[in-house]
Amino acid sequence: MVNHNLSHISPKATIGDNVTIGPFVTIEDDVQIGDGTVIQSNAVLCNGLRLGANCHIFPGAVLGAPPQDLKFEGEDSLLEIGDNTTIREYCTINRGTKASGTTKIGSNCLVMAYVHVAHDCIIGDHVILVNNVNLAGHVEIGDHAILGGLTAVHQFVKIGEHCFVGGGSLVRKDVPPYVKAAREPLSYVGVNSLGLQRRGFKQTNIDQIQEMYRLIFLKSKNISSALKQIESDFEASEVKEKVVSFIEQSDRGLMKGFK
Repeated sequence: MVNHNLSHISPKATIGDNVTIGPFVTIEDDVQIGDGTVIQSNAVLCNGLRLGANCHIFPGAVLGAPPQDLKFEGEDSLLEIGDNTTIREYCTINRGTKASGTTKIGSNCLVMAYVHVAHDCIIGDHVILVNNVNLAGHVEIGDHAILGGLTAVHQFVKIGEHCFVGGGSLVRKDVPPYVKAAREPLSYVGVNSLGLQRRGFKQTNIDQIQEMYRLIFLKSKNISSALKQIESDFEASEVKEKVVSFIEQSDRGLMKGFK
């Protein structure tokens, strides 16, 4: 471990091999840091943080602070961050509450400057949160999703995998997998075809996704009738299963269709 002598590091913290810690860093007792991680100056790593290997924490980030939730009563809880994730300047990521116990950030994520992730959020792998994204409590974001800068997400909203949400969006309803979302109020603006192609999706799968969302968002059908037609008319596939499952489990309802 390379440790700057101007940092305050608890001897009770568990720190892996080849970890680099800059000046004026604070690391509290109940913190675990994986091998090869870099912690730059003025970062604060609070009790309950479980930080993976080969992460990069930029100056001023505060990870694992108590939730900004009036129901929080000081219970033990965690913030788990996976391997190879980058947290840029002045991000604030709070640990969980007794509701779920844990806030989770996946592996290979990029969380850009000034992002806030509130308590009990669950964020998948390879997710990009652009500058000034703000997530309220209990938000769920699937793998490979990208949220543009200045996007704000309402509590308990779910955003599916491989989504692209345009910058400056207000996300009040669920966003199903594989789509692009933009405008105000937030609306379906197409399938994230380019992103899916870059990640190796077959064209037949992309075509099926487009046809399913035409029924859901463009054909003026209600959601239940669109799902019935999808179940009966579309061949079984992983993408079909994920779209149907996401919509059936949506508690807040879906964003609007395109008009």
